Amino acid sequence: MKIVVLEADAVGDVSYEPLARFGELIVYEHTPDDLVAERVADADIIVPNKCLINEKSIGNAHNLKLVCEAATGYNNIDIEYCESRGIPVKNVRAYSTESVAQHTFTMLLSLCEHLDHYAGYVESGKYSASASFACTDWSYHELSGKRLGVFGLGAIGRRVAQIASAFGMEVVYYSASGHTYDVPYAALEWDDFLSTGDVISCHAPLNDLTMAKMNMDAFKKMKRHAIFLNLGRGPIVVEADLAKALNDGEIAAAGIDVYEKEPLSSDSPLLKIRDRDRILMTPHMAWTSVEARRALVEGVANNIYEWMTTQKM
Repeated sequence: MKIVVLEADAVGDVSYEPLARFGELIVYEHTPDDLVAERVADADIIVPNKCLINEKSIGNAHNLKLVCEAATGYNNIDIEYCESRGIPVKNVRAYSTESVAQHTFTMLLSLCEHLDHYAGYVESGKYSASASFACTDWSYHELSGKRLGVFGLGAIGRRVAQIASAFGMEVVYYSASGHTYDVPYAALEWDDFLSTGDVISCHAPLNDLTMAKMNMDAFKKMKRHAIFLNLGRGPIVVEADLAKALNDGEIAAAGIDVYEKEPLSSDSPLLKIRDRDRILMTPHMAWTSVEARRALVEGVANNIYEWMTTQKM
């Protein structure tokens, strides 16, 4: 069996070597879409992350038997085409739940408490020169007693809800599909969900129901002191509308880890928000704890093992 990893750079310094026990392992650090066809031509198993997997890229890969997505989302894969070829597609679920939930609150607490300002006050020497034992130049609020709206109550959304409850927050959720869950949180209709939340945290998948769901109409329904977080998928948010909402004071602040285009375009409107204290952006790294990346590789290995044990080799 020949196994081709197309984008090892996605897991950084975590090795794909555990896959070598299944056959010949070929690892590429990065693969542009125009090189996918060449690199998978004689592969039995391929491991993409963001590469486009479709008829153009794998049409001549006649030995291909399995696609193992090194991620949970697989918008980059033409599932119908793979099915027409009888090629199963497997993804890895729940490997980054703790990592993304932790980053969600790292962003929220940073936006709430302005720690960079307080740290800068100490490091600048102003605190040492102050007559006061404390600094109250920047105000912040407690999370306890505030309402957190979770948009997308999958594994990550549920973990975020649990942590929010530990902070004393009231949790509600919105499901774009209309699905209700057996959880101790109220499901709200869209307008109520937006208008009553002090924090809106997006963890929804990207599909026809969520594409561009967070647009100007949505931001205008939110409280002016509300904080918006997106750790789901970038195209759920209309970035130009978010930038305008922040510039116009429709909402107080935003924490963004995913973008319409990745890497972030240098002319993105999010880079042109006037008050930079209103936005905190990170480079799609919420999922990248060492533990999560190791779990991702282990999940790919498990998918290959499970597939191989069901085949007549």
